[in-house]
Amino acid sequence: MIESISAVTLATHDMGRAVRFYTSLGFETLYGGEASPFTSLRAGPGYLNLIAQGEEKRWSWWGRIIFYVDDVDALYERALAAGYQPSTKPRDAEWGERYFHLTDPDGHELSFARPLQKSA
Repeated sequence: MIESISAVTLATHDMGRAVRFYTSLGFETLYGGEASPFTSLRAGPGYLNLIAQGEEKRWSWWGRIIFYVDDVDALYERALAAGYQPSTKPRDAEWGERYFHLTDPDGHELSFARPLQKSA
């Protein structure tokens, strides 16, 4: 039986830019960094890894990573303050989460969400 996802690894054409993007949103660098070919960032109990790829490597839309955060609206404001343009504003979804979407500089789609509290 599968127990959990340990890490997700995303490719980047510019490690420095990618590391700055993720750390500006609050991810903690555990290994590597802006000059490294491989970087590991903390994502709760798991990891978000970044791996440098040459410009000849291309990728297209592949899906979305969803990160649970403690405050969706605060992270949205943090993203705006850092100069990023989320593709959606925070909203409450019918499936029971508050979320917004943001695309990283390499075109990877991210969602930041929090389960909504159920009313009694």
